[in-house]
Amino acid sequence: MGSAATVHIERYSPEHKAAWDAFVSSSKNGTFLLQRNYMEYHADRFEDHSLLFFHKGKLVALLPANVAGDTIYSHGGLTYGSIISGSSMKVPLMLEVFEALLSYFREKGSRRLIYKAIPHIYHQLPAEEDLYALFRHQAALYRRDVSSVIELQEQPGYSRTRRWQITKAEKTGVLVAPSADLETFMQMEQELLESKYQTTPVHSAAELQKLVSLFPDNIKLFVAMHQGAMVAGVVVYETAQVAHCQYIATTAAGRAAYALDALIHELLTQVYPHKKYFSFGISTEQQGQYLNEGLIANKESYGARAVVQDFYELTL
Repeated sequence: MGSAATVHIERYSPEHKAAWDAFVSSSKNGTFLLQRNYMEYHADRFEDHSLLFFHKGKLVALLPANVAGDTIYSHGGLTYGSIISGSSMKVPLMLEVFEALLSYFREKGSRRLIYKAIPHIYHQLPAEEDLYALFRHQAALYRRDVSSVIELQEQPGYSRTRRWQITKAEKTGVLVAPSADLETFMQMEQELLESKYQTTPVHSAAELQKLVSLFPDNIKLFVAMHQGAMVAGVVVYETAQVAHCQYIATTAAGRAAYALDALIHELLTQVYPHKKYFSFGISTEQQGQYLNEGLIANKESYGARAVVQDFYELTL
């Protein structure tokens, strides 16, 4: 599989921050979620063990990672977080990077690696060298989540019911606009998640506000107003190619006015038509084994179709 001797590893420490962030910004598969300011908003919950990989003295790859017991996660606090690489990354070098990575963690006493692949829609250049390296090391695919994604260069193919609901929303006077009122939105999101799924949002309103202040060009709230009240909203995570719905919420009044239909329609046709993809996020639960068919039907009625995110387990 090639020698890892030419690859040198350094564990991430704060003095690497500028180099890390600059590499993510110029990489072929990195996004703002992999910048240190995003990774560290919940640093108290994870023991960071991120790595930088050097080849002939040049930084060629990063691994966002945390350790828990004898397991390495890439990264437990992120939606995705596999090896970040630049345009010079080729398959033989990735094999060397993996050899070095596995040797490094074996020496630390780790027993397994849980690896969250970055879905291809976030790649600005082809970047699946890591998937081949995982295969070469007999990594097992143990989880696969299904996201619903619209390719925006194609005209979104709404269902007949969806088209009717958008027309109805326009007639009821729903107004769509950007908003800074994260407090009201997150209260709406929390009530929805608790009543429907018995869960709570990943972020508190304060955490999300902090992230917005750090990444104002990437994290945006859009809301639908009806009769002076916020009745629906979407928090969008915007990356180079993807507008991703991180949170979607509506109230009973919003459902009656078809406010979310109007809001999504506005995002697809007026706010983000220049993006390559619009992602509604996943509809799977229980490590991908359960598909919420009602949820995915709702997303697919806008014309969205499946993109998977894969999770691998590798015994060290």
